[in-house]
Amino acid sequence: MTTDILKMIAPANGNFFLIAGPCVVEGEEITLRVACELKEICSEQEIPFLFKASYKKANRSSLHSFTGIGDEEALAVLRKVKTVLGLPIVTDIHTEQEAAWAAEVADVLQIPAFLCRQTDLLVAAARTGRWVNVKKGQFLSPEAMRFAVEKVRDAGNDHVMVTERGTSFGYQDLIVDFRGIKALKENNCPVVLDCTHSLQQPNQRSGVTGGRPDMIETMGRAAIAVGADGIFMETHPDPAHALSDGANMLPLDQMEPLLRKLIKIRKAIL
Repeated sequence: MTTDILKMIAPANGNFFLIAGPCVVEGEEITLRVACELKEICSEQEIPFLFKASYKKANRSSLHSFTGIGDEEALAVLRKVKTVLGLPIVTDIHTEQEAAWAAEVADVLQIPAFLCRQTDLLVAAARTGRWVNVKKGQFLSPEAMRFAVEKVRDAGNDHVMVTERGTSFGYQDLIVDFRGIKALKENNCPVVLDCTHSLQQPNQRSGVTGGRPDMIETMGRAAIAVGADGIFMETHPDPAHALSDGANMLPLDQMEPLLRKLIKIRKAIL
């Protein structure tokens, strides 16, 4: 699968690649529905597509927030997406012990932003031989991400990408400095912009993270214009009733028209 992923993130048609899906596995039916619709959209538009859903959520604002349907059950759903639909899988890991277990299903192991400095976690992910997507911490400069990339490479794995997902801007907001895309590309690895998490409004009094989904298209347009290799977006048929991160997700029915706009920008800068 490594060779296939490499072809996807550097497609011959020069297009960007898409990492997308619901925030977390909520159940088999809805996960397969989202994966199937995204696959059809991306196939029609010749966009390489990697399906993303967390099999569990460890970083939650409140103790009472939804964390998943159960690790084994969620990984089984992701395995079905992979085998039935033939899609590569991206999922988060949070501890060294999870790396080998998740790698049995996932093609890309994603390191959450808050954990991007955790050396043992990065090394464990690297040693599985899977691609490693490291999200830039909200507390780090783009230039500082070279150390995370080096940890993966020094562990013997050159299959690494980095994702910009915003920088803390006060207590309850994030901002994206698009100069960072260029800085991250100096690591000579694929660079992705997370158009949904970068619009989060964390640390709300309610204990539930807010967001600005109305700005997703703006983020996507800017990311492609400055040369991002990939776009990350979480999506759901009904974000208002999503069990995690609904406040900053893109409604699934808005995905196709947005991607068409981004393709036009991509073609204009090639």
